[in-house]
Amino acid sequence: MSKKDFNHSDQTVPFADTIMVRDSCLCLHVRRAARTIARRFDDAFRPLDLTSGQYSLLMSLNRPYPPHMKDVADLLAMDRTTLTANLKPLERRGLVEIAPDPKDKRGRLLTLTRDGTALLARAFPIWQETQQQLENQVADEDPKQLLAALINLSHDPDD
Repeated sequence: MSKKDFNHSDQTVPFADTIMVRDSCLCLHVRRAARTIARRFDDAFRPLDLTSGQYSLLMSLNRPYPPHMKDVADLLAMDRTTLTANLKPLERRGLVEIAPDPKDKRGRLLTLTRDGTALLARAFPIWQETQQQLENQVADEDPKQLLAALINLSHDPDD
């Protein structure tokens, strides 16, 4: 079947199937929840001129030793190009330093600056409060069970 044939089928999808997907699709509801949660954190971090994604990135660098770019990209489920694009504004603000790995000049090590560490320290209580509010919203469910299920879903089944 050619791409043209694939895109121009005479078949239709019944509206009942649309309703079934609307009401049961894990992908749809995880994406909706993720966008809602990200907006809540974005709103909470706005006074610090920080987004939820930037907070996660800064937190991923808060380690005893500077991580390699690949390790951070893997943790955040990003490709290296996306990570690089997300690092640039943080580097311009003086929150992050990117340096060649002295053991392998092809690799890059990521370090929080003093300003980055200070901002992370100011943001952490905001994260705690927002996290608690969100957990309270799912209090009738088990937040730890929900988190475990989401972590399980985020693992690639081919790994």
